[in-house]
Amino acid sequence: MSEQTLFLAWQDRAGTRQWFPVGQLDADTERSVYQFRYTEGANRAKQEAQFPLIVDFPDLKKWYRAPALFPLFKNRVISPARPDFGEYLQNLDLSVEADPIEILTVDGGYRTTDSFEVFPKLVKRDDSSFVLRFFLHGSRHVSEAAQQRYNSLLPNDRLHIAVELTNPVTPLAIQFQTQDYHMIGWAPDYLARDLATTLEDSSASYSAHVVRVNPLPTPARHRLLIEMCGPWNDEREPMSSKDFEPLVN
Repeated sequence: MSEQTLFLAWQDRAGTRQWFPVGQLDADTERSVYQFRYTEGANRAKQEAQFPLIVDFPDLKKWYRAPALFPLFKNRVISPARPDFGEYLQNLDLSVEADPIEILTVDGGYRTTDSFEVFPKLVKRDDSSFVLRFFLHGSRHVSEAAQQRYNSLLPNDRLHIAVELTNPVTPLAIQFQTQDYHMIGWAPDYLARDLATTLEDSSASYSAHVVRVNPLPTPARHRLLIEMCGPWNDEREPMSSKDFEPLVN
């Protein structure tokens, strides 16, 4: 499938540390059509956290189109010319044929120089299930015992999933635990609300497992790739809350 939708998230690093979905990227790689629009989350981020508009996209109400991937996104993928590009793709569990959109879907495009990350639209399949991959966040904040257990994980190890309502940083978090109940990290905050919505159905069967454990000196944000799946029983489509609505149609 050549048409894919990704979202751009922005973190209020200077204040609340909250994440806001501020933009939508629609990419048709076969036809080389790329489109970007701000979402309602950008309006909320401006009101609550003084979100500065992106230099490349200075107008909240403009629908941006281009025949190539916008620099804001392209610059978040390392160059294929780098000698470590093959290892980079291996760490993401991707093939050498992966395009920048596929890479961003897993990698997230994190950079220390700004407050943005990229994440894919969560898609409800025909059988009302979903599958989502992401790198575990926050492992540096877990206990020493949990850190040791984290380091011993292997591909295909099963993980427990729990909704956390008492996190001191964010009002809602999705945490992951090993089978022997060591809490090892969290889903990215910008996924938490949608995942918590479907996890409210305690009778449904959800699962998560380790896809890759990348060895040191891989940066912490790319150490543990996990996959989560299960039924999407909510009548609403995933990522259809007001924050995700484009500001121009």
